[in-house]
Amino acid sequence: MSDFLEVAKIGRANGLYGECKLHIVTDFPDQQLKKGERFFLDKKEEVELERYVPQTSLAKFRSINTREEVAKLVNRKLYVTLETSKSVCTLKEGEYFWVDMIGARVLEDGLFLGEVEDIDRIGSVDYLTVATAQALIEKGLPKSFMIPYIDRYILSFELPTKTLFTQEALLIAENS
Repeated sequence: MSDFLEVAKIGRANGLYGECKLHIVTDFPDQQLKKGERFFLDKKEEVELERYVPQTSLAKFRSINTREEVAKLVNRKLYVTLETSKSVCTLKEGEYFWVDMIGARVLEDGLFLGEVEDIDRIGSVDYLTVATAQALIEKGLPKSFMIPYIDRYILSFELPTKTLFTQEALLIAENS
């Protein structure tokens, strides 16, 4: 399961010839949703993208040519392998794949706050869900807390050591 990344969820059928609406999850639709790209449906079956129109989020898959055929795919998710995603997506300096941040140690002024267990996007901000360090739980802090991934709280992330350096995140934990 950790070898796959969700790209989109298939929405309603559109028109008569097998087009459908895509609900995009990836941050890299222009790099991942290209003609000829192959996706896994629920990590089992494969489909090939025939075309994608970013302005309308409409997609057409090869060999799916009727409204009835595409209707059978509604609510299924499109996945790519982690390896494929990393090979086609270009990150800017200071950007990281969410999957690389999961499990990262969270440190603030040398104090271990916990580990990143999940990441959620709420509005336009990513929030890191941190499983609080046992030593802090024993001092009365909650079992988990969320840190907005913004400059006010995130100083840096070191990928090789999977370490996230924060400021004022302890205050968030204490007030959660």
